[in-house]
Amino acid sequence: MAGLSAPAFWAAMAITLFAGFVKGVAGFAMPLIMMSAFSSFLPPQLALAGLIMPTLITNLSQAFRQGWTPAVQTARTYHRFLIATLVFIVISSGFVHVIPQHLFLFGLGLPITLFALAQLAGLRLAMRLEHRARAEWILGAIGGLYGGVSGIWGPPLIVYLLSIGADKRETVRVQGVVFLLGAVVLMLSHLHTGVLNEQSFAFSCTLAAAAQVGQIGGNWIQDRMDQQRFRRWTQALLILTGANLVRQAIFG
Repeated sequence: MAGLSAPAFWAAMAITLFAGFVKGVAGFAMPLIMMSAFSSFLPPQLALAGLIMPTLITNLSQAFRQGWTPAVQTARTYHRFLIATLVFIVISSGFVHVIPQHLFLFGLGLPITLFALAQLAGLRLAMRLEHRARAEWILGAIGGLYGGVSGIWGPPLIVYLLSIGADKRETVRVQGVVFLLGAVVLMLSHLHTGVLNEQSFAFSCTLAAAAQVGQIGGNWIQDRMDQQRFRRWTQALLILTGANLVRQAIFG
């Protein structure tokens, strides 16, 4: 499939299964895990195409896990973040063929790692309420810029939710709604750029099945986590993903 050998295909399936499990537990990090692992044996554009449908399907189930009404209310509450993210995914996706990815990876990974380390160390970095609207516009734009090029737009949102102290259910639902709408825009954008074509689309749909199975297992664990443990899990995972982005930027 997509010109891959059988070992490469099954490696991609196993990675996606694990990434879906992590997403089921924490609500994020699936594209980060997939892209960081895929980059070692897949062409960059096939790696990007491969994560599009798993991202779309898993975020659909995550966004509506508590029903339609909470999901719609979340979209209204975080509309600034959503608008900024979607607009800048469209803008940046047109540059996927020309922008050096290592610059984006380093610029995203370093501040995220430092923020999460500070949070884990107990430093309180909560945003003042009067600054939340501005923060949503700025962080949403940053996430969208990275998302169109790399398929990764989650970390700025996680930073925002950690800083305002959102609880577990809200954190996971907000991630699902923002990531879902971003995934739709990413898919449409890369149908236009040619990254998502007949072969890569079939590959991506196959990976989506593995991602969904992993997510179901992760959800079972997430439901049994208390708020404090979930927050620590999120902070630790954010450190690992941010550090891995820096590693990829420096060493390839």
